[in-house]
Parts: sequence; structure tokens; C-alpha cells
Amino acid sequence: MNERTVSTPFVLASASEARLRTLRTAGVEPVVIVSGVDEDQLTDLAPAPLAGALADLKCRAVLDHPEVPEGALVLGCDSVLELAGEALGKPGTPEVARERWRAMRGRSGVLHTGHALADSVSGRALSRTASTTVHFADVDDAEIDAYVATGEPIWVAGAFTLEGYGAAFVRGVEGDPHNVVGVSVPVLREMVADLGHRWTDLWSPRPD
Repeated sequence: MNERTVSTPFVLASASEARLRTLRTAGVEPVVIVSGVDEDQLTDLAPAPLAGALADLKCRAVLDHPEVPEGALVLGCDSVLELAGEALGKPGTPEVARERWRAMRGRSGVLHTGHALADSVSGRALSRTASTTVHFADVDDAEIDAYVATGEPIWVAGAFTLEGYGAAFVRGVEGDPHNVVGVSVPVLREMVADLGHRWTDLWSPRPD
């Protein structure tokens, strides 16, 4: 039996199941504490700075939460799709999701994910935004209607996922695909190191 224990607790300040799955696949089992931040409170920023600012807000909102384990690192993330210079977050309704896809099909956008990581002991914090270009398929109206009917695109940034029904509607990506899912694991590893920790100290023990 593996006796190894996690030496650095990790908190994910996000309700995103996709981010949670990505971290778990990478060996990290975070404590999830949803920030409750209103993502519509910032409206006057360009797409990349917007993603970074929202990630910062989420991280700060959770940092002093009583359920944060002693010595934990706290991660806030937010994703925004940039299409023709416009910031596109979660559609929120089927009508908006349908409209978004009619604008996105056959085109390319840039998915920006802001990462804000704070050390609950030292108080040090870092912010970085990773960007990945996404090429969308030229889907027809019937495909868009069927996709919207699944409910998947309504509550995700950019109205699509790379790991669900939407995978068939993405022709390719340029950059880190994990970033499109919602958290860039390579960027996060670098941030963890810059705060004086080892990425491997976040790994949870696996059965032998």
C-alpha cells in the first residue's frame, strides 16, 4: 500500500467540474471551495485582462475561508473566449448559446484562462493568463440546435467544451489544450514552483 501523503494541501476556488477533473487526472485532489464571485461585475476590460481579474477575485474570495486547510495553496481560475476582440463568457440561455455558435462556426477564437495562485501561509500571490487558439468547425444550424439542446454549452465559457459533446465541433487548437478545459497544468506547475513549492508535493497517493 502507498504510504505517501500530500505535503502541500491544494484548494480549487471554482465550481467547474472540468477543472476538477483536469487536476485529478494530473494527480492533484483539491479541496473545492466555490468563491461565489459575480462574474458579471467586471465589464470594461479586454478579454485577457478580464480572465485574469476574475481569477484574482475568486482566489481572494476564498483565501480566508475557514475551510481552507492549513498551509494550502489556493487557486482561482476564470476563462473567457475572445472572438473578433469581444469577450464571451457563459451564454446563460439557449438563445444566446445558439447565437454565439452561429457567430463562431468556421472561425477561430482565443480562449484565455486566468490563473491566480496564493500561498495561505506567506500571503504571496501570483497571477498569470494563458491563451490558446481554438479553430471551430463550420457546423450547420441543425447541429447547433442539437448541441444547444444537450444543455452543455449554456453554462461554459465560450459556449463549448473540448471534452464533451462539443469536441466534434472543434477542428483543432494551438497551445495547451488543458487551458481550454479551464486550467493550464504546465502554467500552474510553474506558478507552484515560483511560490517555493514542488508540484510533486501536491500529488495525492495512488493505490499500488
